[in-house]
Amino acid sequence: MRKENNNGKVFSVLIAIGLVVFGIIYMGISLTKNLGKSKDVISKEKTLEVLNDLYDDITVNKVEARKAHVELETTDLKDALPDISKYPAQVENTTNIFIEIFSSPEKAGEDKDSWLIKVAEDFNKAGVTVNGKAASVRIRSMASGMAMDYIVSGKYQPDAYTPSNELWGEMMKAQGSKVTLVEKRLVGNVSGVLMSKKKYDELMEKYGSINLKNITEAVAENKIAMGYTNPFASSTGLNFLISTLSTFDIKDPLSDKAVEGFEKFQTNIPFVAYTTMQMRESAKSGVLDGFIMEYQTYINAADLKSQYVFTPFGYRHDSPLYGIGDLSDDKKEILNKFVEFCKNEKYQKLAKEYGFNELDNYKSEVAEVSGDVISQAQRLWKEKKNLNQEIVAVFVADVSGSMAGEPLNKLKQSLISSSQYIGKENSIGLVTFSSEVNVNLPIGKFDLNHRSLFTGAVTDMQAEGGTAMYDGIIVGTKMLMEEKEKNPDAKFMLFVLSDGETNVGHSLNHVEDIIKNLKIPVYTIGYNANIKALSSISAINEAASINADSDDVVYKLGSLFNAEM
Repeated sequence: MRKENNNGKVFSVLIAIGLVVFGIIYMGISLTKNLGKSKDVISKEKTLEVLNDLYDDITVNKVEARKAHVELETTDLKDALPDISKYPAQVENTTNIFIEIFSSPEKAGEDKDSWLIKVAEDFNKAGVTVNGKAASVRIRSMASGMAMDYIVSGKYQPDAYTPSNELWGEMMKAQGSKVTLVEKRLVGNVSGVLMSKKKYDELMEKYGSINLKNITEAVAENKIAMGYTNPFASSTGLNFLISTLSTFDIKDPLSDKAVEGFEKFQTNIPFVAYTTMQMRESAKSGVLDGFIMEYQTYINAADLKSQYVFTPFGYRHDSPLYGIGDLSDDKKEILNKFVEFCKNEKYQKLAKEYGFNELDNYKSEVAEVSGDVISQAQRLWKEKKNLNQEIVAVFVADVSGSMAGEPLNKLKQSLISSSQYIGKENSIGLVTFSSEVNVNLPIGKFDLNHRSLFTGAVTDMQAEGGTAMYDGIIVGTKMLMEEKEKNPDAKFMLFVLSDGETNVGHSLNHVEDIIKNLKIPVYTIGYNANIKALSSISAINEAASINADSDDVVYKLGSLFNAEM
């Protein structure tokens, strides 16, 4: 009898245990489901807790900002551009009589981007003569927008200029530069939209065919996440801007109808890249369904060909060649002979091997526009690119001992000069770091009063102590998150200006997940810097990293603000 009793108790216990286990499993499943639903919220809450804990470990000083005189005149472009020696020639002249050509990078770079270099080197070995004298060429590679800036500002005048497309030549004419179109096409190329195969198939099903008009309509309807490059610097970006405006009004890309269409389109653009490389990195992360690129670059990149479909748009990129200024008869003759050399069957075949001279049947669907219209379109883009979205940015500047002297002086000059590109509708704060961290200017609307305080705070920077760069990033991020509580719909970003040599305080490991989880792009500007360390910070959320030494930082920072602010 007692034995049966014990068996009954054991059975009851087993049932109870079973019920408990079932309950735990059931609750675990429910909890897992709930956690799955609120994972992002919990992740953000935890991230903010970690950020606050790190912030509490840092000595943060509040510095009273003073007002300083603001220069309302824009910085002279000629003064901002670095000496041309910053951009050494890819091919040097081999004779006393020569022509110098500025070339866009896709044909004067490395590997499959070196077509013009190969042609120029052979030209210089070919024994070409003009009026009985040996002749040669010098090639200097430079982004089309920067090359135009050198020419129109008078900072440096080459003998010739070959951008990717004719839009730059039209703008130079409109701005008073004497330029003569010598050759419409050195090598053939086309710009296009790269779209993921999945999105391409979706749009094909909807429209039956794909062109830029369909793509802009899909973006305006928020059906596709797309990025493009800065139209002040990039030939493809400039082409895309004019072509997009033209899809809304083919007769007048600046009409009210075109502007209204562009505003709707731009509202749904998540990303305008400072460089093509930055845009490619964003595409790798899966953020973008589509982005823009030249066909020659696309065809040479196996990873792009396997994942994206190329749809041509806009004006052809046939590398026109312009003569600059009043060339001597000898220089004109060298230029003509060089064009003839480039057009030789041998070098056109080489161009095809390098990805040029494809899609020759493509003809531009966009009407020709004047240089004045192109410049007005750039200004329109600057005004509308962050439509209905305020930018909130904190500058985190290095004032450690290693920045003493010229680096800090250039940092100050570049920040003050480049502040003209920051729209007054945006909000700006300033943090400096050495061994400790200072909040030099709380976040505020960048009106004339705040800009005056910003100028005073920057002017008063002094270099001393160690380099607690990541502490500065933590403080800047904390300021942004506090501002986000009041202004959740704004676009938040950090600009870190440093030599990159951290030796005090926290490390990249402490801040990497915070930046990633909070999705804050961190743009880094290196001053004679450890650019690898800075690039690793910017790479977290696909922001740009600029290696700007003392000579060219003013121009580069101005270009970055023009694209982002």
